[in-house]
Amino acid sequence: MKKWIVVGATSAIAQAVVRLWALRGYKLFIVARNATHLAMVKEDLNVRGAGQVECYQMDVNDFPRHQRMMKEAREALGGVDGILIAHGTLPDQRLCEQDFDQARKELDTNVLSTLSMLTEVANEFERQGYGEIAVISSVAGDRGRQSNYVYGTAKAAVSTFLQGLRNRLAPKGVHVLTIKPGFVDSPMTSAFDKGGPLWATPQQVAQGIVKAIDKQRNVAYLPWFWWVIMLVIRHIPETVFKNMKL
Repeated sequence: MKKWIVVGATSAIAQAVVRLWALRGYKLFIVARNATHLAMVKEDLNVRGAGQVECYQMDVNDFPRHQRMMKEAREALGGVDGILIAHGTLPDQRLCEQDFDQARKELDTNVLSTLSMLTEVANEFERQGYGEIAVISSVAGDRGRQSNYVYGTAKAAVSTFLQGLRNRLAPKGVHVLTIKPGFVDSPMTSAFDKGGPLWATPQQVAQGIVKAIDKQRNVAYLPWFWWVIMLVIRHIPETVFKNMKL
């Protein structure tokens, strides 16, 4: 029986993941800002057969709470085997271009809060000699594009941090997974025109996440074809790329 912390547990992808884990009887410590939504997720997971579900209300930007959250999770579950960090926002790129205070707010949520939690988790798992760390980044971090480079900057920072963390923790028995979804049909992307083969459902991405964790993969592009797409995009010469409308 696994014991997992899930941060951002009310997001569409995270909910799809914990539903799969509930069917396995996992013990879950679910974290989010909205207590009402957390309670609804807990009720759903209990019906699906989760071994134990504990709710923890927290704003991820309350950095001093991160250490306390880890402590309470250990106490509630009787230890922790892994953490899935799945929170995040999709910034308004144009607004961030005009107002750096807005950009900084988005970077606090999408970068610094994640790095703060990862620091606490990495030290904890290194001490115990095992653990799984899985973090949702994005294909947007593979190359900066005019349409979402603030969001891309955040995800690039997270991905690079995870790469270094993976290198540091591998000899210590701790595995680190970077999750890079492409276009996902979720409430966060409700303003987008959707359709076509590039869009995936949260359930499809969740199945890929669970499989990647089970197989201890280092990086998972989800769905898989985004690895090919981003390989091509990364290799477009900058002299060409800077004039493209992406």
